[in-house]
Amino acid sequence: MRNILLLCLFLGNFSMTYAQTVLIKDAETSKPIEMVSIMSVNKNIFINTNKNGEADISKLKGEKQIQIQRLGYHTETFSYDQLKANDFIILLRSQNFDLNEVVVSATRWKQFSTDTPSKIISISPEEVALQNPQTAADLLGVSGKVYIQKSQQGGGSPMIRGFATNRLLYAVDGVRMNNAIFRGGNIQNVISLDPFAIENTEVLFGPGSVIYGSDAIGGVMSFQTLTPKLSDSNNMILSGKVNTRISSANKEKTLHADFNYGWKKWAFVTSASRWDYDHLRQGSNGPQDYVKPYYVETENGEDRILEQDDPLLQIPSAYTQTNLMQKVRFRPNDKLDFQYGFHYSETSDYGRYDRHNRVRNGLPRYAEWKYGPQKWMMNNLNITYSNESLFFDQLSVRLAHQNFQESRIDRSFQDEIRRTRAENVEAYSANVDLIKSVNQDNTLFYGVEYVRNDVSSNGMEENILNGDQIISASRYPNANWNSMAFYTNYEYKPSSQITLQGGLRYNHFLLNADFDNSFYDFPFKEAKINNGALTGSIGTVYIPNSSLIINANFGTAFRSPNVDDVGKIFDSEPGAVTVPNPNLNAEYAYNWDLGVTKVFNDFLKVDATAYYTLLNNAMVRRNFQLNGQDSIIYDGVNSRVQAIQNAARATVYGVQAGIEVKLWAGINITSDLNYQLGEEELDNGEISPSRHAAPMFGVTRITYNSADFMVQVYTNYQVERSHDQLAVDERGKTEIYALDEDGNTYSPAWYTLNLKLSYQLFKDLHINGGVENITDQRYRPYSSGLSAPGRNYILSLQYVF
Repeated sequence: MRNILLLCLFLGNFSMTYAQTVLIKDAETSKPIEMVSIMSVNKNIFINTNKNGEADISKLKGEKQIQIQRLGYHTETFSYDQLKANDFIILLRSQNFDLNEVVVSATRWKQFSTDTPSKIISISPEEVALQNPQTAADLLGVSGKVYIQKSQQGGGSPMIRGFATNRLLYAVDGVRMNNAIFRGGNIQNVISLDPFAIENTEVLFGPGSVIYGSDAIGGVMSFQTLTPKLSDSNNMILSGKVNTRISSANKEKTLHADFNYGWKKWAFVTSASRWDYDHLRQGSNGPQDYVKPYYVETENGEDRILEQDDPLLQIPSAYTQTNLMQKVRFRPNDKLDFQYGFHYSETSDYGRYDRHNRVRNGLPRYAEWKYGPQKWMMNNLNITYSNESLFFDQLSVRLAHQNFQESRIDRSFQDEIRRTRAENVEAYSANVDLIKSVNQDNTLFYGVEYVRNDVSSNGMEENILNGDQIISASRYPNANWNSMAFYTNYEYKPSSQITLQGGLRYNHFLLNADFDNSFYDFPFKEAKINNGALTGSIGTVYIPNSSLIINANFGTAFRSPNVDDVGKIFDSEPGAVTVPNPNLNAEYAYNWDLGVTKVFNDFLKVDATAYYTLLNNAMVRRNFQLNGQDSIIYDGVNSRVQAIQNAARATVYGVQAGIEVKLWAGINITSDLNYQLGEEELDNGEISPSRHAAPMFGVTRITYNSADFMVQVYTNYQVERSHDQLAVDERGKTEIYALDEDGNTYSPAWYTLNLKLSYQLFKDLHINGGVENITDQRYRPYSSGLSAPGRNYILSLQYVF
């Protein structure tokens, strides 16, 4: 018996040597706190607590400085010995404002926001749960700092600091989502992401090309999906959530479930979501120009115009979507961490509503105009190796394959020929990212990247009367796009109050496009681009005291020509057709910004960031000639020939400002305001407003939060954009904009009043609900072809276990 007791004591001490669990609780309620970041200052090790407030900190043994940080709580710093003296129990005190968040989008590695000169925001899971966004695009809009444009209900194209589409970059679990057919017009690819399966969302404002390469001009949107959680003991852990939601404006029916099951070394996350949206109803109070009280129905090959029973319905706009995700994690020891993720998303067909608003000779322009199923699949393997060596402390290898499928289907009114153009992109990427702490004051980030996109495109025409099909012109040539890069970013802290960061990236890109099988008589058979781009950034963060942060940053960014720029053929607007142009170069952006954040007496926080961006050699659509002709017959219409060209300079400047007030008894007020003004050169030398610089917009919220109940009243708003303030190529789009008293297009001002509620019925059951657009306003966000929902009642149940 004595030997057995000695053996047990030895094994207990042995396990304590290799596994030490810390417990973190709220100082006032004694409730465990999940997702607390535990960071080694010197070794760049990050650990998060589980839902029980626990974390294994064995790898931090002997550390002299360990920071404990969670949004909404005071940041604390301990040594390992101090934690041991406290029996590894930490009580965190809540605070009104925390100026120091953990972010990953700046360098791909976790670091504190006070070490990054760029403006970065995080969208908290708590805010997402309260707001109940229907899509990932709506999720971005929750921030109050990202403007969302929609041409159809199955859409959502972010605008950030006057840039959009292929001048913004999406990253999913650190993997570049942008592909070679991301276009200059508005895009809806972000809806492929499942907002229920996203663990954290960050938006980096301004250039991000040093880390992310091409396209990261206006900003980077970084999405981290659910991470498989390991068990701290030998027992399996099971956790997850189940959501169901309905809403009235589009008769939404949504169901989601995700499950995490983990052991000591293995963990799995399984997630599935299904959405069903009917046609979207717009509000009853607003411009009559937005009402289209008819729709086209085809029966036995004959197109008929039918009056709608409810003229406020936007037909066609209904669609469905399914998302699946499976992630696997294997951590054989403290040094190695393998994570594999499989993502799949598929929509039904969905109508492009703005095209159905077009008329010709007093009749609908189209009987059909819809996107075919949008499909996205990603396989992603991430290997992280942590070990102090001469060249790195941590190394991350990301290998990813993505497949994108999309199509466009259109048929003119009373035309028997339906045209389909389908695209397939195979995207391959490999990233190696390394971090090395030279000492406590100097950190080096560096890495290499390779990206390849293979684009295939085809066209088909079908006779709807007899079913005959023939091959027709495709939207793109068959092509491939390659990018190879090396980057380095250095962080230096000359004092506790100052952080300096600087970085460089060289990117080489190649494009090969084959026009040999084109249906058009182009004066070339192929297009080749072989070029490079050098970008850099330098910035500083100054923290004179715990309530004031000043950051300044200068950065450059670039966008290399992709297949959409070089080879696309499409009708950009009535009477105009865009044709390929093989003679394109990269465009460059130069950005300056200055930000200040100040907290007054722990009850008022004010922040403001001013920025100025110059875009040189900008790729814009301009008049062109094809075989010496400035017009061709396209789709039965004599159309002006245009092409994407390096033909302009553009500038964008503005201010992002926010205020937050913490009042008594859990009441707080927040307000965000965004002002941006953009201009670009026209081919005649005149200046036009920039299309993607949204009018001034913002959101103001009043929130009451208690232990089990939260209620929020808020208003979203946008100022008017007059006809003269519209981009020149936007002024003729009567299918999108309202008409002023002179019959000219413009984007009216609008506002909405909204109410959201969240209540914890039981320990694991939450009910969320609300009313959006209480006054039933009929409005369209700027540049959108679809009106926003009218009065919308939402009810959601969430079971968390």
